[in-house]
Amino acid sequence: MITTIKYNVMGINSFIGIDGNEANLVQHRLGSNQFAYGLLKTIEKIDTTHSYQTYLSTPLLNDMPKTRPGWNYRVIPPHKLWTQWRLPLDLYFRFPRPKVFLSLSHYVPRFSPVPRIVTITDLGYLKFPEQLLKKDLLQLKLWTAYSLKVADHIIAISEFTKQDILDNYQIDKSKISVIYPGYDRSVFNVSLKKGGAKLVLRKYNISTPYLLFLGALKPSKNVERLIEAFNQLNENDIKLVIAGKKGWLYESIFEIVKKLNLENKVIFTGFVSDKDIPLLMSHAEAFALPSLYEGFGMPVVESMACGVPVLVSNQGSLPEVVGNAGIVVNPYEVQSIANGIKKTIKEKERLIQDGLKRVRLFNWDISAKKTITLLDQYL
Repeated sequence: MITTIKYNVMGINSFIGIDGNEANLVQHRLGSNQFAYGLLKTIEKIDTTHSYQTYLSTPLLNDMPKTRPGWNYRVIPPHKLWTQWRLPLDLYFRFPRPKVFLSLSHYVPRFSPVPRIVTITDLGYLKFPEQLLKKDLLQLKLWTAYSLKVADHIIAISEFTKQDILDNYQIDKSKISVIYPGYDRSVFNVSLKKGGAKLVLRKYNISTPYLLFLGALKPSKNVERLIEAFNQLNENDIKLVIAGKKGWLYESIFEIVKKLNLENKVIFTGFVSDKDIPLLMSHAEAFALPSLYEGFGMPVVESMACGVPVLVSNQGSLPEVVGNAGIVVNPYEVQSIANGIKKTIKEKERLIQDGLKRVRLFNWDISAKKTITLLDQYL
């Protein structure tokens, strides 16, 4: 059933279309879903000049921005091959049509009567193809390639992602703009350090002090080497908390804990709810993300915002995200990670202050304003 949720369209000449499916897929948002939701929500909050219609293939989730004059939704199922035929059909034959179309995903409508802007979060599927089913990998490679080719402009969420696009596709660099994600300042901030976390820590059987890793358990997160590095610390009281759900090829992570006799020092929380994450971060001695690849690494920003020192790998966008406000290590060398953990703890106070300054770069208002300015060029 086709649903159009709207009030009035304010000014046809400034009518903008958005593919909002990445924001509308799940309420527990990570990665590209988190970026799409944060940007969409902030654009709605700060821009009352333009008129927007967000296109969806599934019913609207209840935490999406509410409709108002100039902010509408159009739900056009079915979901299958949506950007290939259903969305293009609507853009061609339903009036008024938008003047420009923003895709908050890797895929633009295959055919379009209006300019298209695509958002690329990362190209991890090229570096770790084994982490995807063959059919999903083929679709991601083919559909992203044509989207980059036909898009009038491309938004990359980091300079690293921009360079990755240039290295892997024949794209004019003038077509790519870097717009960083933001983070929720009302949720991740230093005030949480003052609040009690006893109930949350007790829930996951955690005692302080502890180092924190947060992410899905999968090979690219490099959890095994982190555990080996932790084993070299020779600290009797500190624990390693590995928070996150099981991804794939994770069995060896649990095996190495047993092999090193660390069952009493390494705590696996499993899935952690959104409301528990800020307190879990705020009370950690340090946050560690020694990944082999990250398109951005939002938990690093959130940890810095909570006043927690961070350790990251020298891979992907992570060095760009932390700048001089974090300790950067070689993720392929256990000794480098171990030395990095020691340095993070030793330089804790400096890293906290530098991190709080660094996170000012990652502001949803700035991200939204840059996106609106870009859209204006096509109106």
